[in-house]
Amino acid sequence: MLCSAASAVLAGARSLIAIGEWIADAPQSALEVLDFPADPLTGVRPAPHPATVRRLFQRLDGDALDAAIGAFLQARGVHQSKYERSAKPVLRAIAVDGKTVRGSRTITSTAIQMLAAMDHHSAVLAQRQVASKSNEIPAFAPLLDSIDLTDTVITGDALHTQHAHGTYLRERRAHYLAIVKKEPPRAVCQSKSLPWANISLDHRTRDRAHHRDEIRRLETAAFHHLDYPGARQAIQIVRWRRDRSTGKLTIERVYLITSLDTYDATAAQLAIWIRGHWGIENLLHHVRDRTFREDDSKVRTGHLARTMASLRNLAISIFRQNGHTNIAAALRHTGRDHTRPLRILGLT
Repeated sequence: MLCSAASAVLAGARSLIAIGEWIADAPQSALEVLDFPADPLTGVRPAPHPATVRRLFQRLDGDALDAAIGAFLQARGVHQSKYERSAKPVLRAIAVDGKTVRGSRTITSTAIQMLAAMDHHSAVLAQRQVASKSNEIPAFAPLLDSIDLTDTVITGDALHTQHAHGTYLRERRAHYLAIVKKEPPRAVCQSKSLPWANISLDHRTRDRAHHRDEIRRLETAAFHHLDYPGARQAIQIVRWRRDRSTGKLTIERVYLITSLDTYDATAAQLAIWIRGHWGIENLLHHVRDRTFREDDSKVRTGHLARTMASLRNLAISIFRQNGHTNIAAALRHTGRDHTRPLRILGLT
């Protein structure tokens, strides 16, 4: 049943109704591949009723489903991104990012919040639901417990720049690239107070996209006395953006700390990983909300909202592993074909 649901989402299904329709329209050859039982008298394989699909998904254990999806994607392997082909980093980059399923909010309950760990190819390796009346911080370590973090670099937003997180990652033999904004305060002060004006430029890129010109400058400072577990370098990124239609110029400074030493990664590799994390945040939020219309989903009963979020993650990850950068175009190409999703999943 789960394989059929995953195939339906790969074919563009955005709701439980669409999944049920895809299964109901499946030919006998597809139902056979999906291992639906045949009637012993007629040999016909009846498709389950959409209500049966809904009842099953209501009862699914979300943690077990996410663990199975993460194991499947890790075993399936990933393709190298264009950035990694050029720079050939030796460490594997994994991003930790949260997402709120806004459509799951009800009068009596808050919206479901998910925390996911994704490699920088956008394949979801693990996912965990954040407890109600809590936040992402306590879910950080349990999320990563199921992943081998040896020789990895973990990227995340400023919320996860916590001393406990840094200690946990170093104990797991993982490196980190942590954004510092308000916490921890001493690390913020130490990073900003370094003599950046006297530090030489390590990396510079210039891009023109989305009707704007953008220049990124990266400087690093080896500093072993930062108030953060295992910190070895401070990083300053200055982003200059000019809107070509209005001429408006904005300048933004971002500070990070990392456990990577100067010989562990070049400045170009650091820039790739930092930009890669921001790209994943934008890509996945855009695809979930625009392509799969996750925020418009009104499924709230039982574990339905989480199950649908997990199936969307699976579809996005598989398309990205196959080298598709435009998920919407990949879905249009797959269409309502019942054989192509099965081939993508490796069932035929």
